Amino acid sequence: MAYVDGFVIPVPKDKLAAYKELAAVCAKVWREHGALSSVECVGDDVPYGELTSFPRAVRAKDGEVVIFSWIIYESRESRDAVMEKVMTDERLQNIMSAPPFDAKRMIFGVFTPFLGL
Repeated sequence: MAYVDGFVIPVPKDKLAAYKELAAVCAKVWREHGALSSVECVGDDVPYGELTSFPRAVRAKDGEVVIFSWIIYESRESRDAVMEKVMTDERLQNIMSAPPFDAKRMIFGVFTPFLGL
């Protein structure tokens, strides 16, 4: 069964181009190491909710957009093997040392799909 990493990330609008470049490199690296696919989405209609919302979840500030992304793997075992390779891939060492977003406010999790894949 498929397995999914999911992310919600606040990105300053003036660093969105840099984030897109980073995402393109990451997508290539993850796919080369065995991920099936990845999707990156920029928030378009993402209101700040009164109780909960994507912007609230990542403490989005004025001038930031919310990124919603996910990576799909063949299985949990595949995901673990891909992540082991990704974490040691030299192409990511420099670009992840100073990402164009506040990584402390990024939300991520790993999910088992039950419908739709």
